[in-house]
Amino acid sequence: MTARTAARALALVLGAGALAGCGIRGTAVPVDAGSAPSRATCVVRSGAQSLPPAGSVAMSVQLVCGSQLLPVSRVMPLPDKTPEDALTIAQALLEELRRAPSSTEAAAGFSTDVPLRLSVSGPRKDDPAGTLRLSRAPEELPPLAVAQLVCTFTSTAATGSKAAVVLGGPGDEAPKRFACTDEVRTRPETVRGTAV
Repeated sequence: MTARTAARALALVLGAGALAGCGIRGTAVPVDAGSAPSRATCVVRSGAQSLPPAGSVAMSVQLVCGSQLLPVSRVMPLPDKTPEDALTIAQALLEELRRAPSSTEAAAGFSTDVPLRLSVSGPRKDDPAGTLRLSRAPEELPPLAVAQLVCTFTSTAATGSKAAVVLGGPGDEAPKRFACTDEVRTRPETVRGTAV
């Protein structure tokens, strides 16, 4: 082996060792490597939920996990007189959405954006049938909260099992129809109301 060949071999070995030990070098150029990995499982252990006791019912509410909406089962007391009443069901569902996630739900990564002081009432005289009026206009609420309300209310007795809900606020503005679509579930910030 010539001196030049030996020098090259030694340089390659030393270079490989330096590369292996240095890890990732810092750089002044910003790199978009995506968001940090999430530890949220978005799955509530089934063993943590028991059968609803007498006088109550298990219903599904939409909570936020991993920037999307996913259903979580909650146990609610049955209404005393009119369990089929849309407003009664909407009020019960809203109460669950306002409630902080349980420790099991929180550990799985679930949260809620629905304000604690939000309330719901029935339609006004000139509103379309089935309208639900919120104590804050939907446009003033966080988009995630609106998406949670829409996808929780739809397909239940709160909307007559329809796939859309008509929501209004406390003012004189006309209520709007909101649909719970696959896009709204996966990208809640896209929720939009349309004229009734």
